[in-house]
Amino acid sequence: MRAVVYRRYGDFDVLHIEDVPVPTPADNEVRIRIHTSTVTTASLASISGKPFIARLASPNLGLARPKDQILGVELAGVVHEVGHGVTAFEVGDRVFAEPETGAFADFICMPEDGLIAHMPDLATFEEAAAACDGVLTALPFLRDIGQIQPGQRVLINGASSSIGTFAIQLAKHFGAKVTGVSSTGNLDLIRSLGADHAIDYTKDDFTRGRHVYDTIFDVVAKSSFAQCKRVLTEFGIYMTTFPTLGALFPRMGKKQAKFLASGLRPLADRRRDLRFLKLLMESGQLRSIIDREYPLEQIVEAHRYVARGHKVGNVVIRIAQEDVPSG
Repeated sequence: MRAVVYRRYGDFDVLHIEDVPVPTPADNEVRIRIHTSTVTTASLASISGKPFIARLASPNLGLARPKDQILGVELAGVVHEVGHGVTAFEVGDRVFAEPETGAFADFICMPEDGLIAHMPDLATFEEAAAACDGVLTALPFLRDIGQIQPGQRVLINGASSSIGTFAIQLAKHFGAKVTGVSSTGNLDLIRSLGADHAIDYTKDDFTRGRHVYDTIFDVVAKSSFAQCKRVLTEFGIYMTTFPTLGALFPRMGKKQAKFLASGLRPLADRRRDLRFLKLLMESGQLRSIIDREYPLEQIVEAHRYVARGHKVGNVVIRIAQEDVPSG
């Protein structure tokens, strides 16, 4: 089968498509024929191996060279084979999943009790794959850390990003009044996702504005707790997906900064959230925004595009081929 392999850290040219053995499912595992995956910003850091401290923190990164040499952390596909003892899935089931790595390949094996679920009804493979990482990141911040309540004022900085587009929709699901911050060309998009107000960061600095917020969720690390405390309410919370200095010193009076390594939460919690995601998509309360699609053969170009920092929503990788061997 084909797989995107990298054996050393560097720029995106270290990525190569190689022919590797098709994995065989062990007991209680399923083999998935992958149809789609995505390029996430985390993938960029894994390829470069920077910052160096990330090599110490991640189980998939080695000090001198990568441990897991096939990237890709979200996918949608079809169950191709089941191992002994599998009861939750059958051959032919459409599934979506968030493995720790390995989604840039024709096939992957995952435990049936891993982070895998049946795809939402009527969702395409592209839409399903694109939802996993963004929702499973945004949801615990908004629901668990921010504890968003109906009527609260929530600002999403980086609202047109993958996490940001889902954060708008989730905050609206919880009943919040949402303000999205983005560039001029994406204001209509974030309004279409439910944002009550949209701020063009090229023209206005929300940290100097007259409005205050119960929660500020910065998904792109373009602000700081110190900058935002002025526009937080008395017990306001600043949340970030990046471990910034403010998150290490998280209190300024009654106001707080919060950081969460969402991918390190207990598997049972993340499985629950994946099923919740499925229900939200099926009820029409959540949709994936897809910027571009690339075939697997253009994996380097896809990463270069994401690295420019201007993608809107998600960048999808199309993988499935009609001539993929059956194993």
